[in-house]
Amino acid sequence: MNILICGMGEVGTHSAEFLNAAGRSITAIDLDADRLSTLTDTMDISVLQGNCASARVLREAGASHCDLVLATTDDDEVNLVTASLAKALGARRTVAHIRHATYFDQADIDYEKHFGIDHIVCPQFATAAAIARSLRNPAAVTIEHFGRGRIDMHELVIADRAAAIGKALSDLQLPPGTRVAAVSRGGESFIPVASTALQARDRVVLVGDTEVFDELLRRVGVQETKRKNVVIMGGTPMAAWLCEVLRKRGWSIRLFETDRERAEELAQRLDWVTVLNADPSDSSVFAEEHLGQADVFIAMHQHEEENIVGAVFAKAGGVSEAVAVVERARYLDLLYHIGVDRAYSPGMVAARELEMLLDDSSFQRLATLASGVEVFLVHITEHDLSGERPLTEMNLSPNGVIAAIRRGGEVWVPGARDVIRPGDSIMVIGRAGREKEIRGALHGS
Repeated sequence: MNILICGMGEVGTHSAEFLNAAGRSITAIDLDADRLSTLTDTMDISVLQGNCASARVLREAGASHCDLVLATTDDDEVNLVTASLAKALGARRTVAHIRHATYFDQADIDYEKHFGIDHIVCPQFATAAAIARSLRNPAAVTIEHFGRGRIDMHELVIADRAAAIGKALSDLQLPPGTRVAAVSRGGESFIPVASTALQARDRVVLVGDTEVFDELLRRVGVQETKRKNVVIMGGTPMAAWLCEVLRKRGWSIRLFETDRERAEELAQRLDWVTVLNADPSDSSVFAEEHLGQADVFIAMHQHEEENIVGAVFAKAGGVSEAVAVVERARYLDLLYHIGVDRAYSPGMVAARELEMLLDDSSFQRLATLASGVEVFLVHITEHDLSGERPLTEMNLSPNGVIAAIRRGGEVWVPGARDVIRPGDSIMVIGRAGREKEIRGALHGS
């Protein structure tokens, strides 16, 4: 596989290291000659100095014959142009890395479709999502990569006195866009139907559109958990992403930003967050705000050195859990030895996301859950379907259920009247060991 990486910052370098170790043929483009020289000293790759947003440079780098082009500079607009140009020149697949929500959430326009790019990925969002996963109940599973924060999936145990016990699912009046996707009882897992009644200690997999997921939890009778106190240091785009992901999840969030203008901007945008124009690593601020009583302190400043110092300071000050974001992956192991509970590198997160994107198979296993069910990502091609197919005709029961559909920039939990089309990506939840049956049902065999 021939791969062209445009922009050799942390994300580009981590991607190159991962792909080089996998035996891929790599060409790297960057404006910085010294950076390229360092890369050739440590990896067997080809390099080209130049502006990757130039069609001439991309042609010279062989973009037209590449299996994959990654645009990973520090400039979102350059990445979009680069990926779009590479696709127009003939690259088989192109991926643009971006940092800001404008190009990622696709609320106003589908930027992938507009620019002809195969994938737009955001390491900052992926890192925020990974941190959010670590903060939630260990039994909770989320699918931010598939749903871009618009779909929630949790695996949990029904409490002994939950209101849903003994009631058929059809009687619970679950909100549209939600479903109980799987149930594990007595060591056996099954896909529930409308007449299924939940029992105490059932382990269930719940899926729902984010805006109605809390109502799903309430209808099923999930008990309220203690409201946790989270402190975030730094008003970076990644910090804003984290606040978005944690929204309506019972977290009390305080975000500290030393730049007054940025703090005011965030206060207007994140009206469910308490934004303070102060430095939480200042001992007087730390004491005055009682930050030592926080459940979690997350250092997300734009400078990783500030994050390391802030996380260690918070841990020493009594915070239950300290998390730091660092750019350089070589710091990750070091931080555990100096008191930081968890550390994240956007470059490393992006490399793991890239590994998933490089999987060309149309049927991928995303996860195996504690309840004995599996989560699959299925890409529907024209070979699978010649046109639309109603969900009612896709007889997955009793082995699986279509839990979510992604079509272009839209992601949702489907209802009975929805249809599957070529080009859709679907998330399927199925019983372990029934992959063959699930594949057959999806292909109509």
